[in-house]
Amino acid sequence: MHPLNPAETLSQQLLSIAIKSNATDIHFYPFKANTKVYLRVNGTRILYKSLTMSQYKLLLTYYKFTSGMDIGEIRKPQNGIITHFHKSKTVSLRLSTLPVNHYESLAIRLLPQDDTLSLEHLFLFQQQFQKVKQWMKNKAGLILFSGPTGSGKTTTLYALLQSVLEEESYQTITLEDPIEKNIHDILQVQVNEKAGITYQSGLKAALRHDPDIIMVGEIRDQQTARFALEASLTGHLVLSTIHAKDTEGTIQRLLEMGLTPTNLQQSLIGISSIQLLPLSTYSRKEQRAAILEILENKLLEDVISGKERALKNSIYSFQHLRKKAFLYGFISKDTFEDK
Repeated sequence: MHPLNPAETLSQQLLSIAIKSNATDIHFYPFKANTKVYLRVNGTRILYKSLTMSQYKLLLTYYKFTSGMDIGEIRKPQNGIITHFHKSKTVSLRLSTLPVNHYESLAIRLLPQDDTLSLEHLFLFQQQFQKVKQWMKNKAGLILFSGPTGSGKTTTLYALLQSVLEEESYQTITLEDPIEKNIHDILQVQVNEKAGITYQSGLKAALRHDPDIIMVGEIRDQQTARFALEASLTGHLVLSTIHAKDTEGTIQRLLEMGLTPTNLQQSLIGISSIQLLPLSTYSRKEQRAAILEILENKLLEDVISGKERALKNSIYSFQHLRKKAFLYGFISKDTFEDK
């Protein structure tokens, strides 16, 4: 084996700690004399250590080079991907730079490739798993998962697809930016706007491959929303994610993107908004599980038609689910009261 250079050695040490800590992200904050390194573990941002500016510049150059970024470009944001091997684990690193205060900050998202999370272990209440899985029996329509960054939207989509494909064979195509995890028996398309592969062009091409299921990584704009809608109305089951606080917020975002209430009533099978809750456990290892605010059937129609109070007293609302989790002893009082 060839000896590691200083930047590679530092990177190995940092990534080893992050992986052992089950961190989802690493943040580098460069300011004047030093750079602070934070790990996000179970949703909480923890200060790990400080690097000298020379150490950080060396590490940043190493990461930019190995992920295929332009080393000389410091004025524009850049993105890159590295496949990292740690013992028996394979972790995909999604890197993003951002010019700040005459420096470049760096964020790394860690995406384990070997973990196979089942839906049963993702959700706090098992009946929600069964309800979401029932949606997949539809031959056509639109299923959406909403929530903030890091809430588990894509993880839930992957687990849902894997669960369904274990039971029945479907021609399944995904359009992702980036591909967060490689899945067997699924055609995964990497969206690359520089190469002309946008969500729109990718969707057009995907429809020619006779798919049963199409997963669109994220609905970001009006065009993507309209293509996803049209695909769902022409005999395809379409799954996607969207950034919104809750299910009613998801409806509002879709309306702002130009979709009409009639469009939504014709295409939407259901919307699940995800919240991750830290569990009160007696084990040393912290755990989180998801609760889903669910909109479907008559409740979905009521919210689309503007009856905003329809969800407030529902057993599927976040308010009701958090109270239930607290009464069952799954979460602490502080977590219950934290909105």
